[in-house]
Amino acid sequence: MNEKIYNFLNSGLLEKYLLGETTSAETEMVESYISKYPEVQNSYNTLQYNLEIVAKSNAVEAPKSILNNILDELDESPVLNLNTSYKYKKWYKFAVAASVAALIFAGTAYSFYTQNQKLSTENQVVVDEIFDLRSDIEMNNKKLDNIMQQFKELNDPNTYKYIMQGNNRAKNLKTVAYINPKEKTSMIDVVSLPQLPEEQCYQIWAELQGKMVSLGILSETDRQLKAIPYTENALALNITIEPKGGNSTASLDHTVAEIDLQ
Repeated sequence: MNEKIYNFLNSGLLEKYLLGETTSAETEMVESYISKYPEVQNSYNTLQYNLEIVAKSNAVEAPKSILNNILDELDESPVLNLNTSYKYKKWYKFAVAASVAALIFAGTAYSFYTQNQKLSTENQVVVDEIFDLRSDIEMNNKKLDNIMQQFKELNDPNTYKYIMQGNNRAKNLKTVAYINPKEKTSMIDVVSLPQLPEEQCYQIWAELQGKMVSLGILSETDRQLKAIPYTENALALNITIEPKGGNSTASLDHTVAEIDLQ
């Protein structure tokens, strides 16, 4: 690999291009290098694959509902039907008119009060939903930060990739472990796990100086790139079939996959 290509691959422009953060000039340069040099094309394909793994494991569903239209106009003005068969004196008619006006005013005031109460309730609903939306945005931002961190770890030159495939007990089992001894981080991507009876589960272990240390339970329903405890100087990784809920001691006679780390 010549120095020109080496410097380009270490400039970080490929990662910026993949994340849509390059300028027009940088974009033109990156696309030129991808088309001209096979080494750059291979690195670009690897970055795309790693980003796809991270995106798949952190898929975020869009919100199921948005704010409904509020403040529907009420048209519930009270109607008073005054039917009488009596004849009143002229002076009394003024009293009746005043009473009717008072009743209409009271009805209108009550109507306004009811509408204000309804608007106050609806406004509180809007405030609550806006608060929920802000919480969702904060949560999505945290997930995005987590995705970026995982993406960086996958593309760190010090991160090693280990593919674990099942033996005859679990032929369709496949998981991928990513271990970075420099940063002391470990992640695992559950690709496929054969179904087990309800009373059993898969458990992953690290072999350390003749001792098996549990790294957690693997589940088909939790297929995502996730962190597992980092074990210093681990010699191997093992996956065994254990009783539901996990075991404190590895059942090595029920090992379904293993891989050396040395």
